[in-house]
Amino acid sequence: MKAVIIDDEEKAKRLLRVLVEENCPQIKELKEASNLPEGVRLINEFQPQIVFLDIEMPGYSGIQLLDFFAPSQINFEIIFTTAYSEYAIKAFQLNAIDYLLKPLRDEQVAQAVEKACVHHGKSQVSERLEELRNTLKSSNIRKIGLPVADGVLFVKFDDIVLLKADRMYTEVHLKDKDPILVSKPMKFFEDMLMDAKEFYRPHRSFIINLRFIKQYVTQDGGYIVMDNDENVSISRDKKDEFFEVMQNT
Repeated sequence: MKAVIIDDEEKAKRLLRVLVEENCPQIKELKEASNLPEGVRLINEFQPQIVFLDIEMPGYSGIQLLDFFAPSQINFEIIFTTAYSEYAIKAFQLNAIDYLLKPLRDEQVAQAVEKACVHHGKSQVSERLEELRNTLKSSNIRKIGLPVADGVLFVKFDDIVLLKADRMYTEVHLKDKDPILVSKPMKFFEDMLMDAKEFYRPHRSFIINLRFIKQYVTQDGGYIVMDNDENVSISRDKKDEFFEVMQNT
């Protein structure tokens, strides 16, 4: 069998490749892609039977794979890799979608591949993916997985005070905890958080939780002070929008 890994994290890709090569003799050829469009091209060229797909990548959700293929073209099994919370995992289970929970383990990978081999060609993958997309849209997913040194830290949306861009990293400030530096760009969090009404992006370097705003200061061109005393820049063209958002919150 042939397989493709689609994941923006190089370390995650390397680990999954090692686990597949060591535990899944059914897979004879394995290729990798770092984003969804690249993965789509690879699927079309390589015609794999199994696709390992990160559920959330900068700019795209793994579910958007549906937007690139007609239902009849999805003739491969999909195994999602995710650091999502228990709510999303319930959505996977509800819709009979295989998933690997980060940090990955060898027996978990072996079992998922075994299942995919058994199901290949026998299941309506596109229908299950569409149902999953609908379930995720309607689910109240109120936690986010932050990759940390020893695993994944699941954090409630309500505990996030602000996020600050640091080049290709993001500094996550939490209520009653020290900030955490996460190896994900701000775009990753924007895609996940901006549908939640309490989050707002006043500046390209910041996403803030409106519930933790303490003060707006007019000096020095204007800036926001959060409950943890962090100062947050606000773009000149965002000021009117910011006050409108605050009035409607």
